Amino acid sequence: MNTSIEVEYWVVDSDGNLTEPGPLADVSSRTEREFVEPLFEVKTPPCETIPELRTALVGELEEVLSRAAERDKHLVPFGTPINGGAIDRRPDEGGRIQKAAVGSNFDYAKYCAGTHVHIEKRNVTDQLNTLIALDPALALVNSSPYFQGERIANGARAYCYRKKSYEEFPKHGQLWRYVDNVGEWHRRLEHRYEEFKAAAVDAGVDGAAVDEHFSPDDVVWTPVRLRDSMPTVEWRSPDAALPSQLLRLAEDLRTVMERLPETTVRIDGESVSRRSRDGSGDDGGAGAATASDSPADRDGPTARPGHATEEGIALPAFETVCDLAESAIHDGLESPAVAGYLERMGFSVGDYHPIAARIDGRQYVTEADARDLRLEYASRLEEDVADLARS
Repeated sequence: MNTSIEVEYWVVDSDGNLTEPGPLADVSSRTEREFVEPLFEVKTPPCETIPELRTALVGELEEVLSRAAERDKHLVPFGTPINGGAIDRRPDEGGRIQKAAVGSNFDYAKYCAGTHVHIEKRNVTDQLNTLIALDPALALVNSSPYFQGERIANGARAYCYRKKSYEEFPKHGQLWRYVDNVGEWHRRLEHRYEEFKAAAVDAGVDGAAVDEHFSPDDVVWTPVRLRDSMPTVEWRSPDAALPSQLLRLAEDLRTVMERLPETTVRIDGESVSRRSRDGSGDDGGAGAATASDSPADRDGPTARPGHATEEGIALPAFETVCDLAESAIHDGLESPAVAGYLERMGFSVGDYHPIAARIDGRQYVTEADARDLRLEYASRLEEDVADLARS
């Protein structure tokens, strides 16, 4: 099952100040600037195995770090920059349209750095629903509790992105419910595109400009996305983090996903009708159990919701997933419910040591202390890449 990673890192100078990436973004075809000045992204190609994925990510980062050292720049593995003043958006027509449609709260996204894991499309309905259920796994790599110096949540990036940026447009940036089939997912995308275009036009944007820069495939920024152009199912829940942490996460995630074609999947205790196993990923006409709005689905979760074993995968009711995700954002792995759930779903929780837990403890971090933290973890990232390269 081909897997790839995209991760966004902050760029700082030798004093820890945020700075633009400059030539770091031109190292290869897999490094590029992001929509704000001090952020850039590094990608891997689709990889058949985790060792191949590790080699690809480490190779890209070694080249970037080598060029960074020549220019006294560093990469920082934080979900937010902790504190550091205003961040400018790069000139971009798509970004202008987004802000017009979503509103001023969209500016919170300028302070967010995340990781995207792409999984090759196979049994797509099962993949979408399972990734929705695994949203609480973001707790495994939470990497910043702070926004503009204030301590707001164990996972400040997810909090800012979901609770602030898309507060007025929750269906565009927050977790979606389970689906019966891929056709339902595409219908949702069409509806979201119509909503987005209407909001943009109401804000004074020409409808033709919206059509030029957006499509139903790329109009939402939800934690799970179906990328027909790649083609992959994309999991966008995690923060940016140290490369070794992200590789461990990708490996655990892939282990769960590889079970899907050959096992039974059920949601909240209901069996899912089995779908075609022809490997094409086209299961758009098949049915699946889903968390609905019926009273029976609101009776509450079981005491220990969810598990993934060789015999089958049980996904909690969607409402339970949302509760667990809230705890993952606010409390991280300090939540026994989150840690227990992730263990049952196949993650080796004890192997994870999120950055957020290491740097937490203050209600406010000054800009000077934020610069020191950025430099400290830039150094840790460099050591992490060197350790991965040696291994």
